[in-house]
Amino acid sequence: MNAAILFGLLISLMLTGMPISISLGLTVLTFIVTMTNVPFESVALKLFTGIEKWEIMAIPFFILAGNFLTHGGVARRMINFATSLVGHLHGGLALASILACAMFALVCGSSVATVVAIGSIVLPAMVAHGYPMRFGAGVIITAGSLGILMLPSIPKVIYAISTNTSIGALFVAGLLPGSLLTLMLCAVTWYLARKNDYARLPKATWSERWSAFRKSVWGLMLVVIIVGGIYSGLFTATEAAAMAAVYAFFVAIFVYKDLSIKDVPRVLRDSANMSAMLLYIITNAVLFSFVLANENLPNALAEWLLSKNLGQDGFLLLVNLVLLMAGNFMDPSSVILIMAPIFFPAAVRLGINPVHFGILVDVNMEVGLCHPPVGLNLYVASGISRLGITELTKAVLPWLGTMVIFLMIVTYWPWLTLVVPRMMGML
Repeated sequence: MNAAILFGLLISLMLTGMPISISLGLTVLTFIVTMTNVPFESVALKLFTGIEKWEIMAIPFFILAGNFLTHGGVARRMINFATSLVGHLHGGLALASILACAMFALVCGSSVATVVAIGSIVLPAMVAHGYPMRFGAGVIITAGSLGILMLPSIPKVIYAISTNTSIGALFVAGLLPGSLLTLMLCAVTWYLARKNDYARLPKATWSERWSAFRKSVWGLMLVVIIVGGIYSGLFTATEAAAMAAVYAFFVAIFVYKDLSIKDVPRVLRDSANMSAMLLYIITNAVLFSFVLANENLPNALAEWLLSKNLGQDGFLLLVNLVLLMAGNFMDPSSVILIMAPIFFPAAVRLGINPVHFGILVDVNMEVGLCHPPVGLNLYVASGISRLGITELTKAVLPWLGTMVIFLMIVTYWPWLTLVVPRMMGML
């Protein structure tokens, strides 16, 4: 009964158009005042202790690193390198944009930043070479979502904080699935481009490819720093985020010189604004989780799910359906913060690996970024392409269907997710 009241109040507030973070806070406070005997001192204490976690520091550092990379010319050099590799194939520029999104996602960790950085450069070039804007936008919207599956992903950090899962294992667990999704998106793009006879670029020489690689290698080295540092034990995932921010600053200012010292305050301010927004959501979600735990709702839900004898396969299908529906109304961070504490106890009791479950959640969030009404990638691409949301929704369908197939692969083939962390001794 209490669970129905709690979620009913939350959904009602969200339907009014109120921001998720404020809806969470008001729901918690209203429920505590009217339905429990929890003292306000406990609420105030939880507000401070709930975000007093070392792992949370990774979020502002990764945001800062992503902003330096977005403004620092890294994206343009990655696009040039990708174009030199695949530009001569059918749909070469579109294929290059997918590879560039994958490379940028490896060092950025934000889908929105990936769409902005790659899309703002590639989309005008694609149109100039005769590609329909709808086609190019569909590619960028879905390829940009790789930002939350590849290495440094903010949703992964949030999931790790919510479930006490290893951040390092989650980071490397996304490498193989992310590579597979990149290939699947490339295959669909190549087929459509060949079918419609879209433009192909002249084949680059090996000398041109080497030159493009040398210019992009400074950005790609961030992958080595993050993976190598965590694997060697040189630093934790949170310290890796700090190193990423320092390295991205150095590359943008002193190596590529596309960002001046005068621009740094603006980058810091933008990063602080985004970090504050996310931390505010996390704070309210911590209170929400506190109420759930106080009412013993996660364990009660786990008992109920287990009593239905769904098994692992049925449970994972149910989780996918719920997360896909939640993605229609909430951003990825909010979905993870609300849903992860609810489903995680049941997943563990069913023997599902926490890292596999985390990547499954991430892929669901990827799909949610690419369809209305809340898909952030759609709105960002709309701003770049000047196309309406309805038109973009139709344009993205071939790649969105591919992502749903990929979701089923990740769901029922845990080896794909777990093999790399196991090889690196993280599981």
